[in-house]
Amino acid sequence: MKILIIDAQGGGIGKHLTSAIRQSRPEAEITVVGTNSIATSAMLKAGASHGATGENAVIVGARTADVIIGPVGIVIADSLYGEVTPAMAVAIGQSTAKRILIPVNHCDNIVVGVRDLSIKGLVEEVLLELQKIES
Repeated sequence: MKILIIDAQGGGIGKHLTSAIRQSRPEAEITVVGTNSIATSAMLKAGASHGATGENAVIVGARTADVIIGPVGIVIADSLYGEVTPAMAVAIGQSTAKRILIPVNHCDNIVVGVRDLSIKGLVEEVLLELQKIES
């Protein structure tokens, strides 16, 4: 399974995701893309197979991923303090990959109807969704 994890800012969510997925699925091909080099570096240190930075890396990665994981802002143009470009949001939205979007209520994007979980709790939810996809 080809997993693409996308994160912005400091890459904290992506780092936790990468580490947890690597532990639960050591065979997975995990590619990480940060909207900036700090985010990419954090995710690579957490055990990613490959990493890249920026808009074109998101566009290329979205073409071949089986699953794309990241905060909900990755599908909203200009979100995450402007780090998600319209081209990134379109590439993720048009990808044939399954998308697991983490409901992080930041940057004027509020997701209603979901539980308010810690990062650890959100990562556990992602692992459960990955299990469903593989079944």
